[in-house]
Amino acid sequence: MAWNNLLLEKEEGIAILSINRPKVLNALNEETLKELGDAFEQLENDTEVKVIILTGAGEKAFVAGADIAYMQKLNPLQAKEFSRLGQSVFSKIENLKKPVIAAINGFALGGGNELAMSCDIRIASEKAKFGQPEVNLGLIAGFGGTQRLTRLVNPGIAKEILLTADMYDAQTAQRIGLVNHVVAPEELINFAKNMAKRIAARGPVACRLTKEAVNDALEMDLEKAFILEADLFGLVFTSSDRDEGIDAFLNKRKPEFKGE
Repeated sequence: MAWNNLLLEKEEGIAILSINRPKVLNALNEETLKELGDAFEQLENDTEVKVIILTGAGEKAFVAGADIAYMQKLNPLQAKEFSRLGQSVFSKIENLKKPVIAAINGFALGGGNELAMSCDIRIASEKAKFGQPEVNLGLIAGFGGTQRLTRLVNPGIAKEILLTADMYDAQTAQRIGLVNHVVAPEELINFAKNMAKRIAARGPVACRLTKEAVNDALEMDLEKAFILEADLFGLVFTSSDRDEGIDAFLNKRKPEFKGE
């Protein structure tokens, strides 16, 4: 796991992945995006890891956006390929079989906000700032921002964020549903770890299928979504985790899930 732009720590079934380009506020270039894709693929296949926390190195930024100096050199075809790369990596995160928590420690602008939105749960430091400033540069959001933002907040608010390029504080982001929790900067990682530990103690198969049900249902009408839920509910009854969980409950003991 030799990456130039990422740092990885693992403890008690939790992986903490940090984007490590603090001199450029953790901006996303092609190399960093490809490393993120590789890292999440490895973590998905790592049987020791049950939950992933994604954060940014340094105190100023989660990810301040895509690397503008890098984008200045792109022609239209290269720009489209760069957009598709970011979309592909962020979709990998969104559809990962394991829960991903974004611990947003500072600026989450442009591609940084888009990256945070691809995670399952977002926890923000009180110092975090959010926005999609692309139109300031004569650009549009290209890593899924026009789509995920519209699904997370209502379309009117999404358009306001995308069209004004205004920056929003963490409390506003929480009020509009962009983040789940806002905590003091010094509590951010421990808060994320505590949540990750609670999730890691649950049935891994059930967590995976729950995430699948929520993600897939976004593209379905309600009746089809109910059918999907019933199918996945039946599927979880084939797992040994289901047997263990029910037996532990009935015998008043702590379950020992194996993710099978």
